[in-house]
Amino acid sequence: MEKIRAFMKRKNIVISAKRYGIDALGAMAQGLFASLLIGTIISTIGEQAGLALLVTIGNYAKAATGAAMAVAIGNALQCPPLVLFSLAAVGTAANASEVAGAGGPLAVLIVTIFASECGKAVSKETKIDILVTPFVTIFVGVGLALWWGPGLGAAASAVGSAIMWATELQPFFMGILVSVIVGIALTLPISSAAICAALSLTGLAGGAALAGCCAQMVGFAVLSFRENKWGGLFAQGIGTSMLQMGNIVKNPRIWIPAILTSAITGPIATCVFHMEMNGAAVASGMGTCGFVGQIGLYTGWVSDVASGAKDAVTLFDWLGMLLVCFVLPGVLTWLFGLFFRRIGWIRENDLKLEM
Repeated sequence: MEKIRAFMKRKNIVISAKRYGIDALGAMAQGLFASLLIGTIISTIGEQAGLALLVTIGNYAKAATGAAMAVAIGNALQCPPLVLFSLAAVGTAANASEVAGAGGPLAVLIVTIFASECGKAVSKETKIDILVTPFVTIFVGVGLALWWGPGLGAAASAVGSAIMWATELQPFFMGILVSVIVGIALTLPISSAAICAALSLTGLAGGAALAGCCAQMVGFAVLSFRENKWGGLFAQGIGTSMLQMGNIVKNPRIWIPAILTSAITGPIATCVFHMEMNGAAVASGMGTCGFVGQIGLYTGWVSDVASGAKDAVTLFDWLGMLLVCFVLPGVLTWLFGLFFRRIGWIRENDLKLEM
């Protein structure tokens, strides 16, 4: 047993919830952003502007999604170069629509973790490392993708479909539940974007998820303005509310205003504005980060109009985006914050960021 532990330590194989559930998941979201999400934005701009070149560039970026996710995960797992480069093939296979369907991101995450650790285990153990390491990494990764991919894809799709079905059936209660849970995930050191992508969370459920993320980001940005001024406003409002995690650990009650706000804006999104996220599923978990969530909403509207599912993008759509994503999160969280400051649950500098 000691020999095994020593070998794993030497190979930097660390089996832990943090490495797989936080580091790898967060990296996967970055890979998604650098391929599918940015590709969707570029191609949408091209379509709206009538620029075929941008559409082509965006489509190539989207085509690299599986490889980008796998390489990002491998980088987070600190894979040596030969393993890391070989993961491009693994991610491409795991994300292929004919392998895992809509559950590709989940398949990529799980399969890449196994392929990475197997590749690391054999890396530099033989004199023909340049052949052995890529072979083992790709053989294990692609083999597992073909074996597990369909099941993982079906499971992810089933869970995502169940959430979306329940939201359609009970938009008020599920609007609250989805908004609060995904919003909390956004602020925790895990990736809400990767979770939404893995579950293919779109439609009304995607709209509720976006509402919860915006409540956290805009909410914390406004709530902490007296401590962090304009730098904090932009860092949290279009960056990430995860910056507050250190302060939340010290005083968990500072989280309550944003959570209460998400419980209000979620059902407003689903019941009042019927806000559907029909762009890329990953945008459902991005909130106002780089305004990716709002761009995702818009691309979904454009797609729906093109397919005939929607007659036109209306003023009511834009009003819903403005209120749910920006105005209500700021106003409600600020009001809740005033109350909690008054009763002493939030004290001076509890929300101060080290910037």
